[in-house]
Amino acid sequence: MIGLPDTITACLFDLDGVLTSTAELHMRAWKDTFDTFLRERDDETYDPFTERDYANYVDGRPRLDGVRTFLASRGIELPEGRPDDSVDAATVHGIGNRKNQRVLAVMRDDGVAPFPGSVRYLEAANDAGVAIGVVTSSANAAAVLDAAKLSRFVRARVDGVTIKEQELRGKPAPDSFLACAELLGVEPAHAAVFEDARAGVRAGKVGGFGYVVGVNRADQAKALRADGADIVVDDLAELLEVPA
Repeated sequence: MIGLPDTITACLFDLDGVLTSTAELHMRAWKDTFDTFLRERDDETYDPFTERDYANYVDGRPRLDGVRTFLASRGIELPEGRPDDSVDAATVHGIGNRKNQRVLAVMRDDGVAPFPGSVRYLEAANDAGVAIGVVTSSANAAAVLDAAKLSRFVRARVDGVTIKEQELRGKPAPDSFLACAELLGVEPAHAAVFEDARAGVRAGKVGGFGYVVGVNRADQAKALRADGADIVVDDLAELLEVPA
């Protein structure tokens, strides 16, 4: 009915890029943030932040991990700073705060829309009695789910706030998915992971989850399969047409 093995009793969805179209907004905010930083650091050697950088170093990771990983790819090391650092501070926290400020502004101006196919799939999974959880590194997940009118489907949520409070390792470590499965009272082998980020797909695979669905929003179907996806779709509604 929902294109998953019969052994699956719970679905764990990433948020940005899987349920909502906010991944593009995050990409824009990250690019604006990193491009500004790189220009200010050295305008003569400025090399812009790209979609490949987003996919390889930032997408799916907690905000501060994304800052550290991307900067490391450019051979840049900054002090950690403090959570309350100014958005102009040249620290990991400062850059993270600048990105968060910018993505909130973009969401406020442009709004948040769920993917229609994802809404159809959530409705079908809910009707089938499957437990639904959301696992995301975003600290703004509650507001995004409310704005997209998706909160009604969600029985458990592990987000950036949870990850920080419980000191969980971010994706590609499986900690956040495992925590959500525990909240739902489901063994990983009986839960499916839905991810558009390579780091998230790897987390589902490493965590021993029963089924990993790669959602191809960034033309990386081959990479998602290589990272461990059992199936790759362009839209979740495609799963409703998969024979049981």
